[in-house]
Amino acid sequence: MPWVRPPPTLSPMTIITLDRVPRIVQGAGALGTLGSVVAECVPTASAVLLVADPGLRSTGMIETARAALQQAGLGVILFDDVKSDPTMAQVDSAAGVARRENATAVVSIGGGSALDVGKTVAAICGGQASASHYGLCANPFPKSTVVNICVPTTSGTGSEATRTAVLTDTSHAKIWLWGEEIKADVVVLDPVLTTGLPAQLTAATGVDALVHAVEAATNANANPANNLYCHEAIRLVAKHLRRAVAAPGDIEARAGVQWAATLAGIAIDNCGTAIAHNIGHALASLRPIHHGRVVGLALRATLSWNIEEDDACYAAVAAALGEPAKSSRLPGAVDKLIRDVGIKVSLSGEGYDGITAEQLAAQMARPENSAMRRSNRRPVLDSDLLRFAHLMLTES
Repeated sequence: MPWVRPPPTLSPMTIITLDRVPRIVQGAGALGTLGSVVAECVPTASAVLLVADPGLRSTGMIETARAALQQAGLGVILFDDVKSDPTMAQVDSAAGVARRENATAVVSIGGGSALDVGKTVAAICGGQASASHYGLCANPFPKSTVVNICVPTTSGTGSEATRTAVLTDTSHAKIWLWGEEIKADVVVLDPVLTTGLPAQLTAATGVDALVHAVEAATNANANPANNLYCHEAIRLVAKHLRRAVAAPGDIEARAGVQWAATLAGIAIDNCGTAIAHNIGHALASLRPIHHGRVVGLALRATLSWNIEEDDACYAAVAAALGEPAKSSRLPGAVDKLIRDVGIKVSLSGEGYDGITAEQLAAQMARPENSAMRRSNRRPVLDSDLLRFAHLMLTES
């Protein structure tokens, strides 16, 4: 008999928890309010650690953020030794600066990498242990934390809204750090900051937001209350992402995708992700690949299998994407959106040819990826891991 999970309901006996959402300040020009936002949260003349993506140096965003903080009477210490797929060592270095300077707040500006570094620093700098001490929830975070402010300059990771950070350890494995202490206190959303993002990155980060929302709406933890965030994020991506890629200066489109990313971040903070993220993290631990692109391709590779026993959750996602409320319409709609925004769907010829399906499946089965596997609505067998790995490496 095929496995079918009963559809989620909001009966009087159902207990649903929606966790804290950070305070959000949103609008074109919101970066200019950063000083007053932080000043409301910390003592006068406090020291603030500004964690920034070094790629923002040429844009003037770092100096704008620094000036806004200084105008509010705050001392600013800049840390911009942040790389894509940030490491535990980078976090430890930044945390050391925060401790030495007695920072009372950490402001992170950039993409998901900078936000994950800054969020983790805010959570651990009150203690002396390294970031690795807290990986995979091995130990509780220090009781003493500092104010945590996130300013995303990309629209996809949703890191600004989650209690999760992903860091790379010395073995190149991606390790999750999770806890309320990591979640931002305030998020500043300024769509103007995303207008300089190249089309390719706009597309990949927007697809990342889409996958977050789809998986949070359809995994084993999904519930109708959280779906308010999921389905709105999906709707916003469907409405705005193509335009944001084609017309980078369109502030309305940029704001729509930015809201989608944050709402999807709230969604995964409540319900998590699933098998597409398992695959994405596994492949990225073997070869560098943009996270948004890889989880988009992983969603393509798994959707047809996941919808075989749909209990209406995938049909609802199809409707949010603007399709008829039929799960059978979803794989094609997702594939079309991914192709429309210019994401290359084949991995052939990009250095992945040396990876076998068996190697990728083994990475998918590793402990650091197990939570995403377990969260999938339909149970994922070892044979399924191998099937998905083969599809990822061969589909076009």
